[in-house]
Amino acid sequence: MVFGAMIKDVDGIAKLDVFREFRSGKPEAIFAQSKTPEELVKIVKAYLESRDSVLVTKLSEEQIKALKENFHPVLVNERGRIAVVGERARLISEGELKKIGKVAIFTAGTSDIGVAEECATTAEFLGLDVLKFYDVGIACIYRLLEPLKKVKEENVDVIIAIAGMEGALPSVLAGLVDLPIVAVPTSVGYGVNLNGLTPLFSMLLSCSSGVAVVNIDNGFGAAVFAYLIVRRKL
Repeated sequence: MVFGAMIKDVDGIAKLDVFREFRSGKPEAIFAQSKTPEELVKIVKAYLESRDSVLVTKLSEEQIKALKENFHPVLVNERGRIAVVGERARLISEGELKKIGKVAIFTAGTSDIGVAEECATTAEFLGLDVLKFYDVGIACIYRLLEPLKKVKEENVDVIIAIAGMEGALPSVLAGLVDLPIVAVPTSVGYGVNLNGLTPLFSMLLSCSSGVAVVNIDNGFGAAVFAYLIVRRKL
């Protein structure tokens, strides 16, 4: 009975875990892919009856339009295909959301930025201060020098390294810094990238220790993992 009260049914199309944040330390997010705009609006409305904010990932242009038409405030990151709906959208926009730690997001190339922006918005939603270092892959390893200096100066807690092609960036970073590295393989690359399988395997095979790997293109999951690391320090 108690567990049943934690689940909110939405017209038979969704069962929302509205108490996930209390139980496991991280809020439920709404995965928008394959939902109609009408279904998505219903789900978001139902979630906001129990919580003041929700994160929505993997949005289409049509879904973004529906969110803007039906909710306020809404903070949309179109490149990351992600949105914050509710009070936290206002707090983030006005710089008032309490910060609990700091994460640095590195991408190997500009083609990885979509995944990085999903990661960045998720991290901000969770109360992390975000530093971005884009297009600093190992094809020109000297590009890492200034970002790594900044990471040390800013007392960063976790690095998230996002890379397609052969996925070498996380291994290089893990060999240079004394911070946990969350590695995100992306589906960016030529044929034998295999839609992200090659960098996934490369990251799992990292010779450098201290690298944790999430799924292909999963910027959301990387940010949540980084957040859980930071929470343990509080």
